[in-house]
Amino acid sequence: MTNHAHDISILNGLIEAMLDSCDGYREAAEQSKNVMMAELFRHWATQRRQATTDLRETVRALGGEPQEDGTVLASAHRVFLDLRAHMSRTNKAVVQEVERGEDHIKHKFERALMDRKIGVVARLAVQSAYVSVKSGHDDMRNLKRSYD
Repeated sequence: MTNHAHDISILNGLIEAMLDSCDGYREAAEQSKNVMMAELFRHWATQRRQATTDLRETVRALGGEPQEDGTVLASAHRVFLDLRAHMSRTNKAVVQEVERGEDHIKHKFERALMDRKIGVVARLAVQSAYVSVKSGHDDMRNLKRSYD
């Protein structure tokens, strides 16, 4: 029987980050005064939830117990928690904070993809979720640039 402990650990770390991202997007949508921005944040919260579900299924398939909660201490979550304070400021400041969180998650996924020890099944799950992560990151980056 193959030991998938490394893969499960990597996937659970990504699940934590995705949960934090989902919570952050949901918080940003609730606090946003801009209807279009709130809708965009809700869209990405939904995308993060779906990608998280897929990663959890992979953890289960590998015989592991998927992460159920994000971590309050995660960098992405701390960035998103700062949104509440920034909501009273400009839309640009809000987008900058969201994009910073997206940078964190994107880099976390890229590190996982560079891990030579990760198995094929886990790598495929990470690659699949990364498509959404990269797209969300690029949306936030482009939105940020529109304010420059």
